Amino acid sequence: MSDQTTFVGIDVGSSKISTLIAEVDENYTTHVIGVGDASGGGVRNGVVVNIDEAVKTVQASVEKAERVSGFKIMSAYLTVSGSQVESLNNRGVVAIANDDKTVDSEDVARAIESARIINLTPNREIVHALPRHFMIDGQDGVRNPLRMIGYRLDVETHIVTTALTSIRNLTKCVQQLGIEVDELVVSSLAAGEAVLTTEEKELGVMVADVGGGTTDLAIYNEGSVWQTMVLPIGGDQVSKEIAVQLRTPLAEAEALKVRHGDCRPSEMDTGEVIDAEIFGQGRSGKIGRRGLCEIIEDRSRHLIQQIDGEIKRLGTDAVLPAGLVLAGGVARTPGLAELASEVLNLPVRVGTPNNLSGLTDNITSPSYAAGVGLVLWAAKQATSGMPAQQPGTASWQDGAIRDNNDTDFAGKFRTWLKAFLP
Repeated sequence: MSDQTTFVGIDVGSSKISTLIAEVDENYTTHVIGVGDASGGGVRNGVVVNIDEAVKTVQASVEKAERVSGFKIMSAYLTVSGSQVESLNNRGVVAIANDDKTVDSEDVARAIESARIINLTPNREIVHALPRHFMIDGQDGVRNPLRMIGYRLDVETHIVTTALTSIRNLTKCVQQLGIEVDELVVSSLAAGEAVLTTEEKELGVMVADVGGGTTDLAIYNEGSVWQTMVLPIGGDQVSKEIAVQLRTPLAEAEALKVRHGDCRPSEMDTGEVIDAEIFGQGRSGKIGRRGLCEIIEDRSRHLIQQIDGEIKRLGTDAVLPAGLVLAGGVARTPGLAELASEVLNLPVRVGTPNNLSGLTDNITSPSYAAGVGLVLWAAKQATSGMPAQQPGTASWQDGAIRDNNDTDFAGKFRTWLKAFLP
């Protein structure tokens, strides 16, 4: 790992923004030294809708983390989400340039760069270009092609794009605070860094980062990212349904969901009642807990059915022996994993960040999966020795060539392959 061992991740969600400052050692143990959460407006369904409000929320989150850690944030990694995130798989092909036909790091970089050549409208930008696997002269399933011999190198690449305006508005909110953006990372991929095991990624697994406004999905297979998707549905829809059916203010509905929510209404006592603020009564009223949980179970089932629809749509690309791993704040709902397993007929578990030390109170919650994953992603970048991505440009993780004259180029690229490929 490089001399830099302290990293910052800012997880920009619809319901809250979390800033995490952590030191990561060579074993990827994450020592948390600062955490800051802030709730406010400005972000809806993963997209900035009011810059002034979003800046205030980010600032509150950043200042809390700085006060706790004593660390001044100069740059950070950011999550990107929202229904405008799209993905596709594309193949890049290059001729192996060396006289002895041995694949080197420049060949690999050129192949990945060629895969980035896709038809994009002017208002879209590539966020990630991640290798899935390589082929040499038609030989499939190559994971690390360096030093192999051949004439032609193919790379199957997973490309994630999003709306350019969405990126610019998000980065503007952070840059107005004097913080540079190191890289944008899709929320599901950040969460996957924190909650998935190597074996799960190898066998085939889906991670679902269920936030307030969106559900970010990523499928891993054979150790690599296979697919990413975003569903425009999350925990806010559950809260809204509670507010409508029980006639409570939205803030009260959210509080009821968090304090008393459960996806197993059949296990609730039919006589159990809880206090709730009811519109028009001017005071607290009584509602049945079982009725509340029936609403939560119904809306949660709908969410899982949407995930099931995506799995079925992908067909053979979504073979998931390791099942589904739930992350995000909604994953804390009791009984959600059991409900998901019933609907999907797959193994389901709640993913929590592990291998943590320092300020770990509440950080082991699935709601911090993306934040912890951001600093782990950053640590891998530092391990590779490659510069981070700036908005609107390629990064070393994206396979772009920065400095072909670097004498340690091949060694750095091999390290990168080890970090981001099986």
